[in-house]
Amino acid sequence: MAVNKIALHWQILIALGLAVVTGLVLDESSTIFGISFFSIFVFFGTLFLNALKMLIVPLVTASIITGMMGLNSDTLGRLGTKTILYYASTSLVAILIGLFFVNLLQPGIIDGEPARDIIGLSSQTEEVVSNVGDKGAGDIAEVLLRMVPPNIVTAAAEGQMLGLIFFSLIFGFFVSRLKGAPAQAHKNFWQGLLNIMMMMTELIMKFAPIGVFALVTKVIMVSGIDAFEPLALFFVSVILALGVHLLLFLPAILRYLARVSPTKHFKAMLPALLTAFSTSSSSATLPITMDCVENRAGVSNQVSGFTLPLGATINMDGTALYECVAAMFIAQAYGISLDITTQFTIVLVALLTSIGVAGIPSASLVAITIILAAIGLPLEAIGLILVVDRVLDMCRTAVNVFSDSCAAVTIARLEGEETRLL
Repeated sequence: MAVNKIALHWQILIALGLAVVTGLVLDESSTIFGISFFSIFVFFGTLFLNALKMLIVPLVTASIITGMMGLNSDTLGRLGTKTILYYASTSLVAILIGLFFVNLLQPGIIDGEPARDIIGLSSQTEEVVSNVGDKGAGDIAEVLLRMVPPNIVTAAAEGQMLGLIFFSLIFGFFVSRLKGAPAQAHKNFWQGLLNIMMMMTELIMKFAPIGVFALVTKVIMVSGIDAFEPLALFFVSVILALGVHLLLFLPAILRYLARVSPTKHFKAMLPALLTAFSTSSSSATLPITMDCVENRAGVSNQVSGFTLPLGATINMDGTALYECVAAMFIAQAYGISLDITTQFTIVLVALLTSIGVAGIPSASLVAITIILAAIGLPLEAIGLILVVDRVLDMCRTAVNVFSDSCAAVTIARLEGEETRLL
């Protein structure tokens, strides 16, 4: 069978398997013709990520504006309300699932003793604290300021997605109010741009197996397997919680609320899920997510163009879950018993920070520092989780992307669309 006849998701899965094997066989010192394998993988991984990020601004802008041109005020209000309710509800459930597993498994307690001294602090602790230590709860309020950037070109160049989305929503709304020739000109331009961006996405997706192989091999070469042993129970707690959310809760929404086949949806979203796993970026995966939701799941651009860019920015189910588990784990590792009130504080802050600081670099670590400050734990405690953070970041990003896609399908069905998942 020719390689180009193999379905894309199988190509990516094969690349993932080869990446794990290659990463375990090679290390950072391995070379070929004097060139390190690690630098080769960094080059191709970065190239693939850059290609995806290159599409984000024009794709998001064209998609939102095109979708908005077909909406009236009532439809926009209805879509917005359903989308926000969905995102807030699923993130809250994700946090509660994480809270359940971290209380059940107690990963911060080893042989009846707090795990802090057994695990030790990562050597990268000072660097991380210096990077995120100046952040605080006030950053949550800044989400409103990021929605209205003083310069939309600068916001787009710096990847400030909230500002770009807000501008595109307003622009698209007023484009829909145009009449006659100007209205038709705008419609043709933005629809044409969207079609071009989707074709470019399909082209870049052909190289996804190579990009995935390079990105995952690089991670395995650095992390290895031995580093996970001291944090195995914490790792398992997060994976179990993410698994329940991904494999039980979100499929239940698809089955009983959207009334579509969860199995068909998983199959439709596999390329996006595997890309999210390898890139650890919901935003970078957005072009592929939109392609899968529209072309494989059959959701209209009117719905996907509104829900997915917004979801990639503010809907962080996996991240919110991880923040909660990490904060509880750190408290356990320091021998601190948290009462129900403090745990409720963690739930609330995790929910707010998963939305409010999503646009800040190292978003999860920033959010965790805010939670630690809220419950009185030192920032150096972040060092306890740095070893496994990168791999868990890959897993939680896949959950984030799948939740976004479920939102698009669910809202499309509630709006009366048929989709291809029945």
